[in-house]
Amino acid sequence: ALLLLALLHGATAAAAPPQRIVSLNVCADQILVDLVPRERIAAVTHLATDPLTAAKPERAAGLRQTRGGAEDVVALKPDLVLVGEYSTPATTDLLRRLGFRVEPVALPQSIDGVRALIRRMAEFVEEPSRGAALIAAMDGRIAATSPSSSPQRPRALVYQANNFVAPEGTLVDEAMRVAGLSNAAARLSYTRRGQVGVEDIILSRPDLLIYASGPEAYRTTVGDNIRHPALHQKSWRAELVLPWPLWLCATHHVAEAVERLAAARDRLSR
Repeated sequence: ALLLLALLHGATAAAAPPQRIVSLNVCADQILVDLVPRERIAAVTHLATDPLTAAKPERAAGLRQTRGGAEDVVALKPDLVLVGEYSTPATTDLLRRLGFRVEPVALPQSIDGVRALIRRMAEFVEEPSRGAALIAAMDGRIAATSPSSSPQRPRALVYQANNFVAPEGTLVDEAMRVAGLSNAAARLSYTRRGQVGVEDIILSRPDLLIYASGPEAYRTTVGDNIRHPALHQKSWRAELVLPWPLWLCATHHVAEAVERLAAARDRLSR
């Protein structure tokens, strides 16, 4: 049945820009909805409207959703399927064997990597001008947050559910540096998975403690660390909730993360 649907679809590269695009990656979802008109999107992932994973879930509201099953995707007759590097390998392999155009999208860990990803996706969907506009808007917002010339950079620390911190070399680490902050995680000893106990967080005494989610976002035990009463004894100068979806995926929404970080930096300097 899958082969028949593929044959009926044609499953060959079309001369026109893709008109039935399916995304099987939540990060691709968030760029795609700002790159092409909605009528060209056949489906996005079921996470595209989840506020815990998507920076702007309202942008995907009303679009068809898929969980990545091969039968579901083939039935949509896509002329372009966007996949993550590690997402749904069985589906990806089958779609390729059936002749569908499948393009992988990487998950960069830098702002320059975000620019490259947007350009690459803009090429896939044949919307280079929209891609350039997204990049220009992101760069403009980031440039507007440029820190003062003071060499003093407040020490900031990102703390997530399940005791995770954001180490150096990550996208949010760069966002902090661009916003005029230094990453206090550089002086912490954390596990190979990037976890740090509440006691060490308190002893590190950052100027700014950044939560990746509010204390009520995760009601299971993974969120117990950010609900720990000792964290709320105000051992630091300021706190900030920087929603994880702004930097979970390497998208143009990192500009908003930089803006929020820069605003917190300015409050510290008053």
